[in-house]
Amino acid sequence: MEVLKEKVEEEEAAEREEAAERAERVEKTRPAEVQKEEATLTQEMLRDLGKQLLEIQMPTPAEPPIVTKDTVDISNLPLSYKTNTLKEEHLLQVANNFSRQYSHLCPDRVPLFLQPLNECEVPKFVSTTIRPTLMPYPDLYNWDGCANFVSNFLTRVPLPDPLKPPSHLYSSTTVLKHQKGNCFDFSTLLCSMLLGAGYDAYCVNGYGSQALCNMDLTREVCPLTVTPKETVKKKEKAQPKKYTIKPPRDLTSRFEQEQEIKKQKEAKAQEEKRWWEEEEEHLLEAERAKPDPLHGLRVHCWVLVLLGKREVPESFFIDPFTGRSYSIQDDHFLGIESLWNHRNYWINMQDCRNCCKDLVFDLGDSVRWEYMLLGTDKPHLSLTEEEDEGMNDDNDTEDLDKENQDKSFDMPSSWVEQIDISPEGLCQCVFSAFSRTIPGLQEAFETHCLNGKKVLHYRRAQLEKWAPYLNSNGLVCRLTTYEDLELHSYKSMEPENDRVMEFYETARVDGLIKWEETPRTMTQYYQGRPDFLSYRHINFGPRFKKLTLTSTESNPRPILKITERFSRNPAKPADEDVAERVFLISEERIQLRYHCRDDYITASKREFLQRSEVDSKGNKIIMTSDVCISFEVEPMEHTKKLLYQYETMMHLKNEEKLSKHQAWESELEVLEILKLREEEEEAHILNISIYDTKRNEKSKEYREAMERVMHEEHLRQVEAQLDYLAPFLAQLPPGEKLTRVQAVHLKDACLGDFKQRLIDKANLIQARFEKENQELQKKQQWYQENQVTLTPEDEDLYLSYCSQAMFRIRILEQRLNRHKELAPLKYLALEEKLYKDPRLAEFLKVFA
Repeated sequence: MEVLKEKVEEEEAAEREEAAERAERVEKTRPAEVQKEEATLTQEMLRDLGKQLLEIQMPTPAEPPIVTKDTVDISNLPLSYKTNTLKEEHLLQVANNFSRQYSHLCPDRVPLFLQPLNECEVPKFVSTTIRPTLMPYPDLYNWDGCANFVSNFLTRVPLPDPLKPPSHLYSSTTVLKHQKGNCFDFSTLLCSMLLGAGYDAYCVNGYGSQALCNMDLTREVCPLTVTPKETVKKKEKAQPKKYTIKPPRDLTSRFEQEQEIKKQKEAKAQEEKRWWEEEEEHLLEAERAKPDPLHGLRVHCWVLVLLGKREVPESFFIDPFTGRSYSIQDDHFLGIESLWNHRNYWINMQDCRNCCKDLVFDLGDSVRWEYMLLGTDKPHLSLTEEEDEGMNDDNDTEDLDKENQDKSFDMPSSWVEQIDISPEGLCQCVFSAFSRTIPGLQEAFETHCLNGKKVLHYRRAQLEKWAPYLNSNGLVCRLTTYEDLELHSYKSMEPENDRVMEFYETARVDGLIKWEETPRTMTQYYQGRPDFLSYRHINFGPRFKKLTLTSTESNPRPILKITERFSRNPAKPADEDVAERVFLISEERIQLRYHCRDDYITASKREFLQRSEVDSKGNKIIMTSDVCISFEVEPMEHTKKLLYQYETMMHLKNEEKLSKHQAWESELEVLEILKLREEEEEAHILNISIYDTKRNEKSKEYREAMERVMHEEHLRQVEAQLDYLAPFLAQLPPGEKLTRVQAVHLKDACLGDFKQRLIDKANLIQARFEKENQELQKKQQWYQENQVTLTPEDEDLYLSYCSQAMFRIRILEQRLNRHKELAPLKYLALEEKLYKDPRLAEFLKVFA
């Protein structure tokens, strides 16, 4: 509290020091009565201040928790989750008092996040919710592996109110079990893992940008799209041979070549820079169009890793949602209210007007960081010479030590159960707090993501991750890049959708290299065809509805228009070489456009109006000149003749039929390709290692068969061991019937053998007991003879030996006494079994 007052009244510090010195001088000269009256007044002022602090009402958020009590089975939770120990109750009282003083001295700041409720509606101090845990996986020994695991394994749940911290903070065991949580849950789990791995980590309660709080990566570049710079290795010059002819001298200017290469690089760099500037400008315009009304007010929780431990060279932040590291001067982090670890709680007393760029993370500086509990492991700053001289007074030092001892309070141990992630099983061990078996943690650790899938949206990219062996085709990662910022894409295995397929030029006979499809169009690109066809575009109309359910193949779409383009055929004149022909099927027209000659600027065009050869009465229609409308760049006589026009039109009719047939065949080919793709995806057989006993079926069957054989062999051995008459029955002639005399003899022999074994066992234990006593006596005698000359190391060895020897003697004595007590009972039990044995019972009835 004194430090907080100094911070609030920092401008009057010098005046208070002078007043204190004057008061101390006056104090020595005042009478005892005056001092008594002032002491009474001081006590009254303290009581009034205490009443004012008690009147301060600490607001308690009433928003619902992330995981309701209906989804959390608290019946199986341990007692530490449901109640508080005396030390925890004391800590809550200290935290409540600390919070009231803070609200009294800093009324303009928001209340502290100190004691939220857990899943059992019990208030818990935030530092005790952190449970440092070292995971048994090598991937989770470094900070990046821990951060990636937390960001992938958990699913983000937004805060109920973006302007204040949550009212509940669940244990990491519950969060891991449900695989979801808010930023405070993410940070608590990540901080626990980092502390267990040896990092100096802290949970930070502060304010973040809208993109950071909402896990918005659409303005970030996907790391997989950034190609690393390749190091170009210099080629070693081959040593010239002795008798080779020297090549002619290169007279080109190397300077000019270097300048040309430099210009090309600069032009490329300028183009890339211009593209990035346009992108940034577009993004800035989008940001200006949608300003964040809650900028600087959005509450967020992240993790701070300080330099020092684990050879961390520089302090940095970790966003638990994405698992990415940021500099402590990054613009995404707008301010800090407080931070904590498993040992203490600190309040930031520094100005955050410039975000976190000017903050000094020296937690030992009590002016910049106000701590709640004394005894923190953070070192204090060095004192000045004057303060150091003042601290040399013995009385002052004793009073200060006594005061610190009175105020010191050690943080209680964490109430959260140990997060034990063992290879045998995930949630059974994850969370020994829930005494039930859930699917193995090893599988969940390999899965990493909720339901085994994680989708991240970056700028012009989408990254999808799957757990190993989750997809039947073995897909574990897929990166999709887009040309627009809105990530427009249409992907489907259904026909008649937006689709693009590319083919190898030499793989097809028809020369098809690219195929594009939309719901109403189909475009094909060709190369190297003998008929010089390079492009075909087909427009479809809506499919006619039929009463019966028919497939796509039996009910094709009507073709409205076919556009074909041809490359230049050098064997024909340009005026006779068709460059483009359009079949307007719905309008019954055909348009032709020819290639343009080299010395011309326009090309010839013709349009044919299709007419049937006979009318409705069956009369033959005569060809007229109005059937063909043409524009001739260089008119020729044969093109004006009706016979030439008639032959051309009949040829085009046949070509139209052929094009329509080829379009129909293309549709069937697409259906066949899509069907084949589906069969290929379903027919994937992954090669699973024989050491993966959970997924390799052959290995699993072989292992189960071997286990069955071993189990059966074990049962046979157990049966053989339990047959106590087997060694004695083996002495009789095979196939001979047992007589009464032989039965009595077998009984006596079996009991005699068992009795002898009991005696031998007792003698063996007795011999070992006597041997240990003799060796101990010899060692004690040796110690008595050499006690004066023995070194401390020899004495330690002697004491260690005596301790171990006494332990062995005590165990042997207990075994001997127990054997003496149980031997008669075992003998009587065997005798009773022999009388009840079906092989001897009928002969031993008389004796019984």
